[in-house]
Amino acid sequence: MFGRKRAIQELREIQQQTAQWLQAHPESPFPEAPASASIPMPADPVSAPAAEVDDFLPPDLRVPSRDEIAGMMMRYDKPLIIDGEVRSCPQCGAYRDWILLSVREEVWLRCRAGHETLEPQLDAAWYNRNSGPMNGWHPTLEDGLNHLGH
Repeated sequence: MFGRKRAIQELREIQQQTAQWLQAHPESPFPEAPASASIPMPADPVSAPAAEVDDFLPPDLRVPSRDEIAGMMMRYDKPLIIDGEVRSCPQCGAYRDWILLSVREEVWLRCRAGHETLEPQLDAAWYNRNSGPMNGWHPTLEDGLNHLGH
C-alpha cells in the first residue's frame, strides 16, 4: 500500500526513458509503441478513469463481471459486533458462526440453523473491507454453503 505511489512513479520514469531511447534510435528492431503508450499519464493515476481495453482472454479464463455475480459469501466465526452491540439471530439466538451474504449492496446474516436476516447497518462496502479474497465460484447458494461448511 505504501509503495504504490513509488511504484507508479518508477513506472512513469521507465516509460519516459523508453520513449526517449526509441526516439533516439529510430532503426530499433522493436515495433512501434502502441497508440495507448503515447497517451500521457494523468498526474494522479489512482483517481483517473480507467481506459477501455479489449478483453483478450478466452471466455473460460475471464473473471465474471459484477453483473454476472449474484452475490458473495464468507464465514464469520466470531461474534458480530455492530455499534458496540453483539448481533444475534432473531429466531434462535445464535451470536457466532455466521455466513455473511453480500447481495445487491445488502448484507444478510445466516446462522448455523439456516435462519437468514437482513442487517441494515452493514453494506457492500463494509463487506468488502472485512472479506478476504474470493477463493471459489459456486453455481448455487447450497454449493457455496457446503464449501464453507454450513
